[in-house]
Amino acid sequence: MVRALLLILAALVATPASADPSKDFLVIAHRGASGERPEHTLAAYERAIDQGADYIEPDLVPTKDMRLVARHETEIGETTDVADHPEFADRKRSKTIEGRLVTGWFAEDFTLAELRTLRAKERMPGLRPGNARFDGLYPLVTFEEILALVRAKEAETGRTIGIYAELKHPTWLLQEAGIDVVDLLATALGKAGLDGADDRVFVQIFEIGPLKRLDALVDTPLVLLVGPEGGPFDEPALSWTDVMTPSGLAEVARYADAIGPHLGHVLDADGAPTDLVANAHAAGLKVHPWTLRKENVFLPGALQRGTGAGATGDLAALAQLLRAAGVDGVFTDDPALVVSALGR
Repeated sequence: MVRALLLILAALVATPASADPSKDFLVIAHRGASGERPEHTLAAYERAIDQGADYIEPDLVPTKDMRLVARHETEIGETTDVADHPEFADRKRSKTIEGRLVTGWFAEDFTLAELRTLRAKERMPGLRPGNARFDGLYPLVTFEEILALVRAKEAETGRTIGIYAELKHPTWLLQEAGIDVVDLLATALGKAGLDGADDRVFVQIFEIGPLKRLDALVDTPLVLLVGPEGGPFDEPALSWTDVMTPSGLAEVARYADAIGPHLGHVLDADGAPTDLVANAHAAGLKVHPWTLRKENVFLPGALQRGTGAGATGDLAALAQLLRAAGVDGVFTDDPALVVSALGR
């Protein structure tokens, strides 16, 4: 595997880059510059924009009073200091989310005003101790505040900056909490004037039914996320393997504009491209794989450098492999490194 990957990298180095190699290649800041700041904070989003990211990606979860806030999951104990607030001790509980038992505190059990009293913390402090220095500094933010930041940075820089929003667990939230996040997001996009086909917005979900509903509500480009195994929660008889066949991709193209596959669906163990990108493009779908991270633990062995899981490996080489595979953009925790790898 290592030898094959090194041969591919050598071929990339030997191939001259085009005059503008990144023109149509989107750098999507995964939860902001989350390799450098606690994720889903205005600080992480602003840093990503300043580093040249084309889009910033907020995961959106609902509050008890129907506001959309940016968090990795509905469970907020992992990414906030809620456990340090004795007034919320009685909110801790266990829920079965899409077949997985989760214990903690959940955004849908708090009002926005209550969430405002919390502060963000690093989700992987053992791997990213530098990020943990910022624990306790940043509040949780709403979707509207993220849009306001983007407008301010566009005015400051003269650049157009996109929003790549993900709805978390829409079917489960509707069934278990009675909260319709599809309607909440469609309403928010319409209010912001961002529900058109030409707006710099994508909406992504790991489910099919909610995407079809959104397709009927907005003209915003939609993305079906594809997990490494299993299948969409709302279609238990369907596997991701079925989705990624030529006929499956043709069906996806009826309600979505792109797919967001796991990296392992795009590159095989040797670093060579699979046929997914070609098949998706033949169906008229863009391909935006996830997630490029700089730490060794997230990289193939041939691209790891130094020692330790948290040491910085050769993320630039992985970005080049994906560009050579023909993808249309990538999600990354480290937009500065990917922008540099693209020669911008």
